[in-house]
Amino acid sequence: MKKILASGLTLLLLTACSSEPTTIKEETKKPDQSVVDKESDKTSEGAASQESDNEQEEKDVPSEEAVQSKDYMINENNWSINPIGDANPKVVLLTIDDAPDQHALQMANDLKALNAPAIFFVNGHFLDTPEEKETLKKIHDMGFAIGNHTYSHSSLKEISPEKQKEEIVSLNDLIESIIGERPKFFRAPFGQNTDYSRQIAAEEKMSLMNWTYGYDWEKQYQNKEAITDIMVNSPYLNDGANLLMHDRTWTSEGLSDIVKGLRDKGYETLDPNRIKTVE
Repeated sequence: MKKILASGLTLLLLTACSSEPTTIKEETKKPDQSVVDKESDKTSEGAASQESDNEQEEKDVPSEEAVQSKDYMINENNWSINPIGDANPKVVLLTIDDAPDQHALQMANDLKALNAPAIFFVNGHFLDTPEEKETLKKIHDMGFAIGNHTYSHSSLKEISPEKQKEEIVSLNDLIESIIGERPKFFRAPFGQNTDYSRQIAAEEKMSLMNWTYGYDWEKQYQNKEAITDIMVNSPYLNDGANLLMHDRTWTSEGLSDIVKGLRDKGYETLDPNRIKTVE
């Protein structure tokens, strides 16, 4: 595996994704009944009451902008996540690739318990059965973003443009059929985009995303203690770091401690819904 170092603290583009086996009918409020012989007053009071109710409903329902303010952006020079304006710079983005293999649902449950958002980048070959599709739906229903990691995890540089399009678009179609929406993020296997895959991602309105660092495919980090230590204490950990992890036994076992360790260092785990994406 090769490490490609770039930008400030140097981007690690590693052969990260190994070939191992591996988203009421509103009840109309009626005005209070008034005195029968004051019909005009009743109508006026009812209208005022309805207007007041409508104003209260508007106050109670937060705007879409308030719920999902887009105050971060992807820096394609080093794939970190940068704040827009005065947003908190001390954040990290958690991402899980090769889902949903064996541990994705448990990882989602552990993250949910810690209120730690993440993106699960999925492969189509892990969505072959009704049970696997139900697992993806459960992860999405817990509030996690679902990203596209191609259908069969093929190296895009080694296949034809037609096959590249099939790898990306067919997975989007499948994901939409399961969770009701298409992914907003695309991560190429091995971090290897092509000019054509970039074009297809743009046509599909997906933002490209690689990573800042990740280690869990390397032999020396394939246990809970080692992967936890390096993910929290990596020399590449900095503001906006984009952390790559996988649906693996050791990563699943260390995930909660990784999140806690990052938070102990003062990092906020960023909600990916706050990242500005392709419109």
